[in-house]
Amino acid sequence: MENPFKKVTSLNRVLDFFHNGSIIMFGGFGGVGSPPTIIEGILQKGIRELTLIGNDTGFPQIGIGKIVNQGRAKKVIASHIGSNPIAGQLMNEGKLEVEFSPQGTLVERIRAGGVGLGAILTDVGMDNEIVRANKQTVMLDGKEYLVEKALTAEISIVFAKKADAYGNLIYDKSARNTNPLVAMAGNITIAEVEEIVPIGGMDPDSIMTPGVFVDYIIPSQGVNWKWAWE
Repeated sequence: MENPFKKVTSLNRVLDFFHNGSIIMFGGFGGVGSPPTIIEGILQKGIRELTLIGNDTGFPQIGIGKIVNQGRAKKVIASHIGSNPIAGQLMNEGKLEVEFSPQGTLVERIRAGGVGLGAILTDVGMDNEIVRANKQTVMLDGKEYLVEKALTAEISIVFAKKADAYGNLIYDKSARNTNPLVAMAGNITIAEVEEIVPIGGMDPDSIMTPGVFVDYIIPSQGVNWKWAWE
């Protein structure tokens, strides 16, 4: 970014970063906290062969589920897909590769990617022969652990309640979920926000994602974004 205080831009501008085969990490839990305007823009652009990384596959018509249901994803890394039966159908038909990761492990892998670690160690899954056969293990202080690779993405997309022009973010209640960690783990992080306020317009102690992690901000549909140019 040439000017860190002019991160606010348009949906059309940020859609230039998305292409066939993109690796996209998304915030949200069952659709709550996922960025609807960005997701709709991805659909309208028609890109395919996406790898999606996030907690789940949403619902059929909510959240990232819209992208999955149209067959735009080739792979999903998630903790579960049970809330979206179409994702399960695509997986069983061999049209969608799914890498399951326990929710706590998944979140920690994302956090590790955001802070520059290569992997984490966990004993979750050690009692599963299939898991053990397909993952590296190490011994530490006499105990065996699975090596779970850290997760990063070309683009991270998050949804926030409020932002200033520098990209400091505040999330709304449970919509916070995985968004702060997802925001850290993308090479490019794009935040869709409901309200844009002037620099200094947020209590510093309430900021949940510092603007240093955010590259671009777009207003959610219907938001007044006059502050972007002031």
